Amino acid sequence: MRGNRMRETAESEVNMTPMLDVVFIMLIFFIVTASFVKEAGVDVIRPPAVTAEGKDQGNILIAITENGQIWVDRRQVDPRSLRANIERLHGENPQGSIVIQADEKSQNHLLVQVMDAAKAAGVNSIAIAAEGS
Repeated sequence: MRGNRMRETAESEVNMTPMLDVVFIMLIFFIVTASFVKEAGVDVIRPPAVTAEGKDQGNILIAITENGQIWVDRRQVDPRSLRANIERLHGENPQGSIVIQADEKSQNHLLVQVMDAAKAAGVNSIAIAAEGS
């Protein structure tokens, strides 16, 4: 009689191991499938444009600040080494595109310099970020 009671209490407990396995697998799934936002590394105020179109995120983000700094992949880059940095990043993902985020108060010659470096590095898909109206 006493053996039956102990067997009944052992059977009435809930086994938590399968639930923990499912939660762990779901956690891994969400980490793997999460999309991470790439940023250029500095905030810029993009100029407004009436004809701005939405574009899937570019793979290489280049930011030009109002005081003439050029940022690539969250690092400030010297304009002379810009082409080498673009070639390196483009080599990692040859199908990638470049999105240039130029501040509305930045100088025009820096934008042209970045575009020239991108073309010289062999990147054909270049976009300039703007705020839609």
